[in-house]
Amino acid sequence: MKKHLFILVALMLFSTFAWAQKLSPLGTWTNEEGKAKFEIYKCGDKLCGKIVSLREPLLNGKPKTDINNPSKKLQSRPLLGLEFMKGFVYDGDNKWDEGTIYDPESGKTYSCYMKMTGKDKMEVKGYIGISLIGRSQDWTRVD
Repeated sequence: MKKHLFILVALMLFSTFAWAQKLSPLGTWTNEEGKAKFEIYKCGDKLCGKIVSLREPLLNGKPKTDINNPSKKLQSRPLLGLEFMKGFVYDGDNKWDEGTIYDPESGKTYSCYMKMTGKDKMEVKGYIGISLIGRSQDWTRVD
């Protein structure tokens, strides 16, 4: 009887420990529209993200570049490989905050957070000022 009780307590502790572990955003993701794939990776003690593939990588037969960037000298940089997310730190409760996200379609940079909503699902929200106002997307892990 004591052996069964010990095994039950051990299983309960293990399952509580496994449940309490944070979900990781590291890996490859796609957005709701499926226009691109992004890799989230460690950059020092923070997390960053870069574009690793585009559904339509060419424009007029040439690789797409950052044509909407307000800086003329950055408009010729390729979108593939572009680090567009920077500076995310773990904030608890499966949320990474204090980062920025660059939108190559508008050429604007926003404050941003990432929150894991499941093992392969993540909410990404870009905003100006406070996070109550902004735009969210649900991303899906692809790798």
